[in-house]
Amino acid sequence: MPQHTLRACFDDTTVRVYQAFRPEIARPALEAGRFVPPFKRDRMTWIKPSFNWMMYRCGYAQKPGQEYVLGVDITREGLEWALAHAALSTFTPSVHPSQDAWRHALQASPVRVQWDPERDWRLQPLPHVRSIQIGLSGEAVARYVDSWIVRIEDVTPLARDAAHAAATHAPMPPHLPCAHERPYPLPDHLAAICQSDHAG
Repeated sequence: MPQHTLRACFDDTTVRVYQAFRPEIARPALEAGRFVPPFKRDRMTWIKPSFNWMMYRCGYAQKPGQEYVLGVDITREGLEWALAHAALSTFTPSVHPSQDAWRHALQASPVRVQWDPERDWRLQPLPHVRSIQIGLSGEAVARYVDSWIVRIEDVTPLARDAAHAAATHAPMPPHLPCAHERPYPLPDHLAAICQSDHAG
């Protein structure tokens, strides 16, 4: 598997990302089908296409403040707008001519892209494989909340299934989303912006 690949569950029009929240944010979002207060638009919010990375980040929905895991289907146009307006979270000499140029890009961009060590469903690191996280702020959060979201689903039961199987050394439950994630066909210019190895 290439080291930097945006893998996700997607169809012709939407792509699924994951977020974990406390109940006070998750429940109103599920009822409304969109994020509503107390969700804060003025804070950076991170979306994760990898179910396994979300499981690692929230500890199978067992970490305080991350008791609900939401699967959020957003438009592919929204995802690609985000990547087109993104800056890398770390200085990359092959991309940035200087540290100052990188810092300027961070300040000017409403989206941040970060690559972290990918995990398997048991939360063990996969050597040499990275998982993308996409941080949305400012205009990007407004677009996410108001325009991109097609559906929000409570996938916390899947987190519990994964946790139980891992704890009992059972095989991977076949219905986990990670079984269906595949490389997203990024246009070349977006792959270059986010430093993905895979382009469409």
